Amino acid sequence: MSTTIGNLVDRCFREYLEPMDDLNSYTAVASGSGFSDSATSISFNADLLTQEEEDMMDAGTIIECEQELMYCTDIDTVNNTITVVRAALGTTAAEHLAGKIIKIAPVFTRKAVFDSVVDQINNLFPTLFAVDTQSVTTGTGYSLLGTYDAPSTHNYLVSILSAISQYTDFSSGSDTTGVNFAPVTCSLIELPNPFTYTDSEGTERTITYSTGPDVAHAVQFAGISSGHTAYVTFKKRFIKPTAESDTLATVGLDNEYEPIIMAGVSAQLLAGRDIPAVTTDYITDQMSVQGYPVGSSNSLRNSLLQYQQLLLNQARKYLRAKYPEAVSVNGMVYGIQA
Repeated sequence: MSTTIGNLVDRCFREYLEPMDDLNSYTAVASGSGFSDSATSISFNADLLTQEEEDMMDAGTIIECEQELMYCTDIDTVNNTITVVRAALGTTAAEHLAGKIIKIAPVFTRKAVFDSVVDQINNLFPTLFAVDTQSVTTGTGYSLLGTYDAPSTHNYLVSILSAISQYTDFSSGSDTTGVNFAPVTCSLIELPNPFTYTDSEGTERTITYSTGPDVAHAVQFAGISSGHTAYVTFKKRFIKPTAESDTLATVGLDNEYEPIIMAGVSAQLLAGRDIPAVTTDYITDQMSVQGYPVGSSNSLRNSLLQYQQLLLNQARKYLRAKYPEAVSVNGMVYGIQA
């Protein structure tokens, strides 16, 4: 089962941002008392709070449930309810079920960690990239990637790494076996978005990409007859996550990239902050376990960035070894097998 973005957010808290012996003060939505996206009164589980923590939920305190921040305006310690202003600091009001954790005055909000994970994924390209292999039927003109009713994520494609097709005897123009494959020459063509085309039945269609890069794509082959099955391997941008339920596989990330993202998230969130000593010691210990001790002359943030760069370089070398750059002349990629 692929890791989700939410799993990665949890791991950032667990391994870097929230030491187990210095957890953020928290309670939970009371049993049987979930609340809608418009409710302003929240029932909480008082059994999870000390008196000092309960006192923290006074007027003006920020609390967090999932990715929503709320301002406390009043607390009723008899009925264990708090009155809140929803969707604080640009977050989005949402329904929250009974049992969901409520953090009190969080040092690092879940929304901030999620946004930082998204930033780090976007920043991985072009040092790292996703790989996507697709089956394309060769044609005399271009072969459009995607259709009006299934545009998919073809607009995230960047370039061609390699391409193979059913072997053709070029002297006769006939397919000799139908099962043997050989490298072929092709190019990735950028088309306007939206792009109008005529389908195989003669009907005019329009393909539109509403998110991601503002471009459509097609492949054009050279020196090969129409009607053959080709397998084209593309370099691809990572797809921007939009929810914690998105998986790394959907984004295009290997699970091995998780430590790179976590180090970057921690460095980004620690920048300019006065970090408690217990958190500093915890992160230092975690990095030592990974074989990268923090030197006394380095700030914690700089050490995290250096560690991230080390991991990036290792991943980049592996990726370049597995997918060498194809030979490209005037935009045409000449037959190289990865």
